[in-house]
Amino acid sequence: MNQSVPAPRFSAPDAIDRRIIAATQTGLPLVARPYDAIGEEIGIGGAEVIARLKKMLECGIIRRIGVVPNHYALGLTANGMSVWDVEDEHIAKLGRRVGALDFVSHCYQRPRHLPLWPYNLFAMVHGTSQAEVDDKVAAIAKLLAGAVRGHDVLVSTRILKKTGLRIAA
Repeated sequence: MNQSVPAPRFSAPDAIDRRIIAATQTGLPLVARPYDAIGEEIGIGGAEVIARLKKMLECGIIRRIGVVPNHYALGLTANGMSVWDVEDEHIAKLGRRVGALDFVSHCYQRPRHLPLWPYNLFAMVHGTSQAEVDDKVAAIAKLLAGAVRGHDVLVSTRILKKTGLRIAA
């Protein structure tokens, strides 16, 4: 018999949780012990900051804690969203393979919008030049080999919003 694990119960963030969210939403401090620094800023210990963040993750109050690099600051000023038309029954396996490439910053499936938009696999690549981006896209094409029916590259021409929702403490 299949038994599902119940989803964690949602519990509204309290005032301290909101202060942690506000203190971390633009990034963690670049110090050896960032959770201690956040705790000091809001008046609690670093261990409590970690425990509260874990609880907020489990409850779905926050979705993730992750690195969001500034590619431009790293010298990666050429960008391209490569889009691929692959068989739907193979997309999970192929998406994992493409997403595992060290030069792909994010990879995901999106619905097709036929007849104008046949692409269902998206993979963002960055480089120091457009030629480097093109080489990386060619490497993805080689990896996908016979599984791809077509592809294109959407080249970034300007920087758009790079932040998510922000809340006040």
